[in-house]
Amino acid sequence: MPLTDSIFAFHIDKTDGEARTGVLRTGHGEVATPVFMPCGTYGAVKGVTPDQLRSAGVQVVLANAYHLMLRPGAEAVAEMGGLHKLMAWDSPILTDSGGYQVFSLPALRKVSDEGVVFQSHINGDTVELTPETCMDVQAKLGADIVMQLDECPPADAPKQQVAEAVRRSAEWAGRCKAAQEQSGQAPRQALFGIQQGGIFTDLRRRSAEALVELDLPGYAVGGLSVGEGHEKMKSVLEHIDGQFPREKPRYLMGVGEPRDIIAAVACGIDMFDCVLPTRNGRNAQAFTWSGRVKLRNAANAGDRRPLDENCTCYACRNFSRAALRHYFQAGEMLAATLVTVHNLTFFSQLTSEIRRAITEGEFESRSRRWMRRMYPQ
Repeated sequence: MPLTDSIFAFHIDKTDGEARTGVLRTGHGEVATPVFMPCGTYGAVKGVTPDQLRSAGVQVVLANAYHLMLRPGAEAVAEMGGLHKLMAWDSPILTDSGGYQVFSLPALRKVSDEGVVFQSHINGDTVELTPETCMDVQAKLGADIVMQLDECPPADAPKQQVAEAVRRSAEWAGRCKAAQEQSGQAPRQALFGIQQGGIFTDLRRRSAEALVELDLPGYAVGGLSVGEGHEKMKSVLEHIDGQFPREKPRYLMGVGEPRDIIAAVACGIDMFDCVLPTRNGRNAQAFTWSGRVKLRNAANAGDRRPLDENCTCYACRNFSRAALRHYFQAGEMLAATLVTVHNLTFFSQLTSEIRRAITEGEFESRSRRWMRRMYPQ
C-alpha cells in the first residue's frame, strides 16, 4: 500500500517470560514480531527477486544508507521514486545509517564530535557524514524505519574508548532526532536509537538511559556480533529488558545465528537482521532444523533428500541435496538462488515458530528442543 502519514506504532500481543510477540505498524504495512530482516545492502537482496522474498515469508527488508549514498546517490534513488520503487518492494523497509560500515574502514576515516569524514571506498572521494546528513539521506531514500548515526567501537576496544563512543552516539542520537523533526519526516519515518557500550554493563546502562530520554519510537542494540562470542552477547542482553521501555520495539543489529536469535528473543528482543542466510546460501551452506548442511561435502553427492523434509520452499519441493551439490560444483548460478530461497524461508519459519511458541506459552521448552536438534553436542 502507498506510504501514508500514519504514525509508526508497536503493540505487544503475548508474552512468555521476557519473550514477546507483537505487531509493528508502518506506512507500508504491518510486521509480526519477532521478525528477521534479510539484508538488501545495495537495494537488492542478493540472488533473489522480490516475489521470491514474499514466497519465503519475508515481511521487511533492510538496506544500507551508506552504500546507497555513495552509489547511486540518495538524490538518484529519490528521482527513481524512492527505495520502495527501486526495489519493487511495497512492504516495510529499514535503512541502516551506515555507521558500522564507516567504522569498519578505520584507515579511511576521521571521527570528531561533528561527524565522520571518510574516503569513499568506490572512488576515493572525500565524504562527510554527520547526524544531519544521515537523516537527510534516509529521508530521500524513503524507508519506513531509519537508524541514527552512531559510533561502533571494535570488540577489543578498551573501556575508555567504548565510553567515548557511548557519549558521542548519544549526542548524535539527539541531533538525528532534532534534524528529523525539523525536516517534518518524524511522522513518516520511525527513528531508532542505537545503544553502544561493548560488553560493559555500566556503559550499556548509561547508553540506554541517554536514548530513553529522547523518547524515540524504537531502540536498537548495537556493537554486538563483532567477535565477543555467544555467551558474552547473552550476558549483555540479559539486562536489556530493564534498560528499555517494554512498550517500544527492540532491534538486535547484525545477528542471525539461530541460537543467538533464540537467546535474544528470550531476553525481549523483537527484530533481527543479518547477511548469514544469503551469504551462506551463496557459499553452499543451508540452515535446517537439524543444523547446517554443507552441500559441497561429498556425502551429499548421492543424497536424494531435500535440504529439509519439513520445508515447503521451492528448493525443497523440487531439488535434492545431490542436485544442489552438482549445481555448486558446476558453478551454476541457480545453486546460490535455490539455497538462498531455502535459507530465507527457514529464517521466516524459525521466527514464525518462535511467535507460535510464545503465544502458546511454550517458548522455553520448544527452544530447548530446537537447540538440541540444531546444535547437537
